Amino acid sequence: MKKYSLIALAALFSLTACGQEIKKTNQFDTPYKFTSIIDVDATSVKSQGRTGTCWSFSTSSFVESEILRKTGKMVDVSEMYNARESYERKAENYILRSGKAQFGEGGLAHDVMNNIRENGIVPNDLYDKTKEEKGYYDHSKLVKELEYLVHSVVHNKDSLKMDWHQMINTTLDNYFGKEPHKFVIAGKTYSPRKYRDYLKINPADYITITSFTHHEFHKPFVLEIPDNYANGAMYNLRLDEMMQTLENVVRKGYSVALDVDVSEATFNAKAGMAILPKESVEKLKTNGKLFKVITPEQKITAEYRQKEFYNGDTTDDHLMHITGLLKDQAGNLYYKVKNSWGSKNLGHGGYVYMSVPYLRLKMISFMVNKEALDAKLKTTLDLE
Repeated sequence: MKKYSLIALAALFSLTACGQEIKKTNQFDTPYKFTSIIDVDATSVKSQGRTGTCWSFSTSSFVESEILRKTGKMVDVSEMYNARESYERKAENYILRSGKAQFGEGGLAHDVMNNIRENGIVPNDLYDKTKEEKGYYDHSKLVKELEYLVHSVVHNKDSLKMDWHQMINTTLDNYFGKEPHKFVIAGKTYSPRKYRDYLKINPADYITITSFTHHEFHKPFVLEIPDNYANGAMYNLRLDEMMQTLENVVRKGYSVALDVDVSEATFNAKAGMAILPKESVEKLKTNGKLFKVITPEQKITAEYRQKEFYNGDTTDDHLMHITGLLKDQAGNLYYKVKNSWGSKNLGHGGYVYMSVPYLRLKMISFMVNKEALDAKLKTTLDLE
């Protein structure tokens, strides 16, 4: 990922996407008033700057909430440590596959978990060099250098005889600094792996859930999206089942790492809203209603969701972090979603309130601790 559902009410009664009855309401065209249902502990909103590392920021934030939930400790995980390790793996993958693989800034939640499993966790204050010079993250020059390097290796057979792996590491060290192998916190010495274990994060506890009709339900499969260069598997649920699972785990006090399309005109970080209105966006803008007043939203079916994925209107272009659940005065549900574009001049302090219909259509997948799942679903998915 590089970048940067509440069903419409009928005249008398209606259902949300998860089957919850909403009482008769005449609240349409009234300004939004949100009430918090549940708020999961989370660290402060960060900014990914001019980088395509939303996957690292969102999943690191998710891990931070997991640490808080498990240990009560407020830890700032280094997003750049995860980014550095991922760049190295992607470069190696690209070269070994003779250039027939994805290479770039994008990634998915499981890339962070892969790094935590293989290498561990490093505190942000010990590995944050790339922000020092400009005061914000900018990987544009780094990515150009890496792209030139991996393309040169692939297209020049003589370069394969060189130690290209060392060249990649040297380039990464120049930008990120050398990887810390030992560090001291509160008088105790840790390696990144020992620190991971101290914080009680076990990557094997986390799974990714999705919903697409072109694969068998209740089985893991590798979703065909460009940033899934690591071929991470996801568990496939029916659409209603996926949405109900999402609501259940958040109501239990668990946060989730979200992969979602934010390219729609009805996603707006400044307004802090993501909705899927029935009425045309142009008309709502003309009337001054878009993101201002409650408006009926679309009913999203599995068939329509699949069509939007097949035709490229739904893409995996951003990862974020769901940390809560809210409702408006009409009873419609929204997810509180932590973004990584900073908090200045953005709605809800850098958070986005996403409606259920928006997520039914535009959510690619979400990562969750499997202990949050209902026992019946665990059995269905054959999870330990």
